[in-house]
Amino acid sequence: MTAKASSAKTTPDAIISHYMTHVLEQGESPVSVYKFCKEHQIKEEEFYNHFGSFQGLEKAIWNTFFSKTDALLRKNKEYNAYDKREKLLTFYYTFFEMLSLNRSYVLLALDGKKERLKTMKQLSGLRVHIREFGKMLVEESNSEKRYQISRLSPGFVAEGVWVQFLFLLKFWMDDNSPGFERTDVAIEKSVNTVFELFDNAPFDSIIDFGKFLYGERMS
Repeated sequence: MTAKASSAKTTPDAIISHYMTHVLEQGESPVSVYKFCKEHQIKEEEFYNHFGSFQGLEKAIWNTFFSKTDALLRKNKEYNAYDKREKLLTFYYTFFEMLSLNRSYVLLALDGKKERLKTMKQLSGLRVHIREFGKMLVEESNSEKRYQISRLSPGFVAEGVWVQFLFLLKFWMDDNSPGFERTDVAIEKSVNTVFELFDNAPFDSIIDFGKFLYGERMS
């Protein structure tokens, strides 16, 4: 193996790719870091240069989904001109497209975790990113409001966006519609509801969203 080939194999993205492939082919995580590194001709210390454990690597996978989504949004020259509603919609559409490209891994990674605590630990890094994204949106909204009393709490909204994301993630995991079109509808309706709440006129959107959720449960 050449030095160049060795370097290519030990980048974080390359290690992540090997790990995801292993999980997809074997249906479970590798037995040990030692065995995983031996199978892929990676020096064990090089693995630990990037990840402290498989648990740390799993968190990094979700962080990578977010960072790649963020990079795609930044490449969109029109994105910065979007209002907060359009930004959240575009984020969700792009992020769930990213998940759809990796659906088999995501379903194994999340459905395979019987303990909710382990699942939430896997998503802990992503939670930080999404909450920060939610804070950014509400800070933009607050800057447009003249009176302090009409401004929203960034922390409260950030946590709301995270809860909304978890709902959409579960919805997407259960979605059997072609092209996950029902998830697209759920994204649109949930985002509309959130921003109706922001604007203090929630009733029509909440009713519409509630009817949608009821219809989904009955279908």
